[in-house]
Amino acid sequence: MKPVFSKGQIIRWIDNRGFGFIQPNDGSQEVFIHISAFKNINHRPQVGDLIQYQLIVEKNGKLSATKASIQGGTPTPIVNSSSSRKPVKSKTKLVKKLVKKFSPLAFKTLLLSLMPILGSIYLAIKTNNPIGLILYPLMSLITFALYAEDKSRAKQGKWRVPENTLHVCELTGGWLGAFVAQQILRHKTSKVSYQVVFWLIATVHLVFWLYWLLKIKM
Repeated sequence: MKPVFSKGQIIRWIDNRGFGFIQPNDGSQEVFIHISAFKNINHRPQVGDLIQYQLIVEKNGKLSATKASIQGGTPTPIVNSSSSRKPVKSKTKLVKKLVKKFSPLAFKTLLLSLMPILGSIYLAIKTNNPIGLILYPLMSLITFALYAEDKSRAKQGKWRVPENTLHVCELTGGWLGAFVAQQILRHKTSKVSYQVVFWLIATVHLVFWLYWLLKIKM
């Protein structure tokens, strides 16, 4: 039997995620289409393109397009008063979401870093030794980068950064960067044994600075 092709126009396309929706010419239900459904296309699909495709029904009942090709058409994004305000609204929502997400993290990081910062500043003033002011930021950046690299390797199924390497970086001043990386990247937060060692390292640093500051004042 000769395959039956349908025609329609792309009415929505999310390019960074590689999918969109087709409005069939017969006015029926919208059809989902993924970038992988296209064969031999000359340009990235966009709103307004006329599409020829075969219709399939997924197991969940969703209508999808396959064996699609771009037949022509000039992109005709729908412009109206509501759509013109969408970018502004979406940006506002994004900013609010970021503030909501990072405000608690910033507060927690500030609390944890307060003792090392005060101790390092006092050490630099008292002994002309800026080691703390240099070591903490430097090792935190290095440790954050190692966390990001380890998570990337985990996703790709590659050899991981050894946990001992991460702990050594934390111990030598990078534990604040590790804490931020854990919260932002959601990495190493569910492994209890790792968290135990991490918080032992953090406690050692906090107790050291607390003891040093109290000793100086006495």
